[in-house]
Amino acid sequence: PRTRAPRGARYGGVAEEPLSAPQPRPHSPSQRRQALGDEARREVSGTVETLLALRREGRSGEAHALLVEAAHWPPARFPLLAAELHRANLGADWATLLWEAASLPADKLVAVADALAAAGRTADGEQMLRQGVARPPEEIGAAVLGLVREGRDREVRALLDAYVRIRTPEEAARSAENDPQRLGPLLLAAARDVSEGRHRDLVHALRVAGLTA
Repeated sequence: PRTRAPRGARYGGVAEEPLSAPQPRPHSPSQRRQALGDEARREVSGTVETLLALRREGRSGEAHALLVEAAHWPPARFPLLAAELHRANLGADWATLLWEAASLPADKLVAVADALAAAGRTADGEQMLRQGVARPPEEIGAAVLGLVREGRDREVRALLDAYVRIRTPEEAARSAENDPQRLGPLLLAAARDVSEGRHRDLVHALRVAGLTA
C-alpha cells in the first residue's frame, strides 16, 4: 500500500548535453524479469493495464496520479515498466513518469538511472539526471553532502557529473555555498572530468563568488 501525494519535478529547462553516465552491462528481458519477484512483475503488469483502461476512459487525472505513484517504486522495476508501457503504446506515459521521477531524492535518482542503463536504456537514465539536476543549487549541495556523509562516492560522482555539464558555472558555484571546503573540490573534480574549459570556468565562478576550494 502506498499513500504518497502526487508531486513532480517542477524545475526549469535543461540543456541537452551528453552525460558520461555509468554503463553497466545490459541484461536480457528474461534476466530483468528474474531480478524481480512475481508480485512486483504482477504489479507492473497490473499498473499498465490500469493505465490503458484510464486512458481509454479519458480519466487523465487518475492516470497521472498513478504515474506519480509509480515514480516512487523501487529502481529495479523501472526497466520492466518502461518495456511494458512501450509495448502498450504508452510511450507518452513513460516520458511523464521519467519527469516525475526526476524529483526523487538524489540517491534514488542515481539508482533509477543506473537500473535503466543496466537494462540498455542509458538515454532514459541520462534524461532523468538532466531533469533531476535542474533543482535549486542549494538543494544539489545539500544532496551531495548527504551522499558524502553516507560514503556514497559513486553516487556523488554521477550526480555532479550531470550537474556540472548541465548547469552554468555560476549555478554550480552557488551549490557550494553551504560547505565550500567540501563541495568545492568535488565540483572541481567533476568539472575537470568534463573538460579543462569547464574546470577553468568553475574555478573563476568560485573565485567571483568568494568561495575557495
